[in-house]
Amino acid sequence: MSLNPLLDFSGLPRFADITPDHIAPAIDQILADARAAIDDITAGDAPASWGTVLEPLTDATERLGRAWGVVGHLNAVVNTPPLRDAYNANLPKVSMFSTELGQNLELFARFKDLKASAGYAALSGAQKALLDHDLRDFVLAGADLEEPAKSRFAEVETRLAELAAKFEQNVLDATDAFALYVDDVKELAGLPDDVLALFAAVAEADGKSGYKITLQMPFYLPVLQYADKRELRRELYDAYVKRASEFGPAELDNTAIIGEKLGLARESAELLGFADFATLSLETKMADSPSEVIAFLRDLAARAKPFAVKDRTELEAFARETLGLDTLEAWDLAYAAEKLRVARYAFSEQEVKQYFPEHKALEGLFGVVDTLYGVSAKPADAPVWHPDVRYFELVKDGELVGGFYLDLYARENKRGGAWMDDARGRRKKGEVVQTPVAYLTCNFSRPVGDKPALFTHDEVITLFHEFGHGLHHLLTRVDVLGVAGINGVEWDAVELPSQFMENFCWEWDVLLGMTSHIETGETLPRALFDKMLAAKNFQSGMQTVRQIEFALFDMRLYGDFDPEGDWLKLLDEVRAEVAVNFPPAYNRFPNGFSHIFAGGYSAGYYSYKWAEVLSADAYAAFEEAGGANPVTGKRFWDEILAVGGSRPALESFRAFRGRDPEIDALLRHSGMIAEEIR
Repeated sequence: MSLNPLLDFSGLPRFADITPDHIAPAIDQILADARAAIDDITAGDAPASWGTVLEPLTDATERLGRAWGVVGHLNAVVNTPPLRDAYNANLPKVSMFSTELGQNLELFARFKDLKASAGYAALSGAQKALLDHDLRDFVLAGADLEEPAKSRFAEVETRLAELAAKFEQNVLDATDAFALYVDDVKELAGLPDDVLALFAAVAEADGKSGYKITLQMPFYLPVLQYADKRELRRELYDAYVKRASEFGPAELDNTAIIGEKLGLARESAELLGFADFATLSLETKMADSPSEVIAFLRDLAARAKPFAVKDRTELEAFARETLGLDTLEAWDLAYAAEKLRVARYAFSEQEVKQYFPEHKALEGLFGVVDTLYGVSAKPADAPVWHPDVRYFELVKDGELVGGFYLDLYARENKRGGAWMDDARGRRKKGEVVQTPVAYLTCNFSRPVGDKPALFTHDEVITLFHEFGHGLHHLLTRVDVLGVAGINGVEWDAVELPSQFMENFCWEWDVLLGMTSHIETGETLPRALFDKMLAAKNFQSGMQTVRQIEFALFDMRLYGDFDPEGDWLKLLDEVRAEVAVNFPPAYNRFPNGFSHIFAGGYSAGYYSYKWAEVLSADAYAAFEEAGGANPVTGKRFWDEILAVGGSRPALESFRAFRGRDPEIDALLRHSGMIAEEIR
C-alpha cells in the first residue's frame, strides 16, 4: 500500500497527490500516534528533561500541525465541496485533541517537574521560553479546572472552532454567490481598460458575452473607485455589505454564529476565572489589560479625529461642488476620493499601476530583501495546489535558509484577503536543521491575455506586508520549533515585521528597481513619485479612525459587552465616538468581519495599530541611516527577526532601538501633527 501523502513528511507537501479521501485516515493515524507518544511521556520513569518530555511531544504535535496545516491551507485556497466536508468532519477531532492535550494533568506535571529540576538551568533561553509558554498555556487550556467545568471547557473550545470555520465558509460562499453580467460597456463608464479586460475575460470563461462583475476585490474595488454610474456602485456596495446576513440565504447568515460565539467566548473566559474574553486574550499579548488597550485606541483617536473631520469636510465639498453629489454616501467615498486625488495631485492610482507589472514588483521586493539581509530569492520546483502558484527558495551565501509559496491572484473558491501561514517551522533534529517554509497568499488581479498582472501601489504595499510576515518566519535562527519565527511571538507584536516592510515601498531608490511601464518600459518618473509622496497621507485621518473603529468595537465586544446584547448598537456607539463616515443602517459589517470571528484576532484587532507604533519607530532607525541598508538591516535581523518568540517582543525592540517604543514616528509617517490643523 502506498503511503498516504499527508503522512509523508520527508519534504514539501505533495499537493498534487492529496485528495479529500486522504484526510480522515491521515488525521486519525496522526492523532493515534500522538496519543500513544503522550502516554509514553507520562508513563515513563525517566526524570523529566528536554529529551524525555519536550522533544518527543514536539515530534508528535509537529506531525499533526504540518498535516492539518496542509488541510487548512487547501480549505482556504481551493475550497471544493468534498474538501470542505472532509475539513469540517475532522476539525472537531483536531480541536478535541488540542483541548485534551492542554488539560492533561499528568503531562502538566511532567512540565512542572522539568521546570523544578536541576536540569532546567542548563536549558537554552529558547528552551526556557517555550517551557514557560507551555506552562502558561496548560492553565489557559483548563488543566487546573475540576469536573464538570473541565469537560464543559473542552466542549466550548471544540464548538468555537466549528463556529469559526462555518463563519469563514459562509463569507466565502456569500461572496462567490454574487455575479453581475453587463452587456453594454457604457454601463461601465469610468472603469480602466485593464479592469474591463478582466471583466470580459471572466465572462468569456463562463461562456457569456459582455462583462462579469463579482464581489472579489479585483472586481469590487475598481467599481467603487472608478465607475461613473452611481447606481452600479450602490448595487455592488449593497451586495458586499449584506453578505452572510439576514438579507441573503438563511443557511449563509452569520448572525446566529456571532451570538453563539460571543456567548461561548465569555463562558470559556469565566470558566478559567477571567471576567471576560478580552482579559483572557491579553494573557498572551504585550498589552496588560483591556482598559490599557482602550485608552491607547482612544488616545490615538483623539489625535487622528481632527484630521479625519478635515478629510471628510474636504471630500464633501469637492463631491458637492465638482461631482454634483449633494450627499456623500458610503458607495461614493472611494469614487469621490479618487477624483479628488487626481484633482489635487494630478495623478491617479490607475496611472501609477501601469508601472508595477508583477515581475518588476517581485524583483523590487526581492531586491530590498537582498539589500537588507544579503538573502536571495530563487525560483524552485515544488508540488503546488493551483497552476497560479510558484515556489521560491531563500538562499544566503549559497546555503538554503527557507522556502515560500506565492499564490497571488483572486479566484473563486479562494478565501478573500491576504495572509501568511507556515507550512513548516525551523527546528533542529539531532545535527540537522529543518528549514522553514511559508505560504504567502494574496487576492490581486490576474494577468489578462498576453499582458502581465499589474499591481496598484496599495497592492505592492500588501505584497511587502505579507512578505514581512514571511521573513519573520523564514529568517529565524531559533532551533526550538515552538518559539522559532512567528511562533510564541505576542499577537500584538506579530505585525511589527510586516508593517515595517511597507515603508520601503515609499523609498525612491527601491521604486526605481521595481517599476517598468507596461507599454514603454520606463521606470517611474521622479515627478510622478513626488506626487505620490505628496499624496501619501491623503485621507490618512479617515483611514486611521476607520481602523480604530474596528479595533475598539472588537475590544469592547469581547470585553464587558453583554453577549446577548445588540452588537450593531454597540458598533453605532463606537462610530459615534470615533468615526466620521457612517454607513447605512442595513450595513452588516460584523457578519463578514472574519478577523475577529474566524481568525486569530478576537480581542486582538488593536494589534495592527499597536504594532504600527513599533514598526514606524523601527523604520525610523533606517531613516536615520539614510534608508534601506545592510548595517541597520543586520541589526533588525539579529534583534527582531532572528529571535522570534524566544524572548518578549518588548525586549527585542529595546535591543534593536536602544529604548522603549515612541508614538512620534507613527504620527509623523501618517502626517498627523496637531499643529498642522487649521
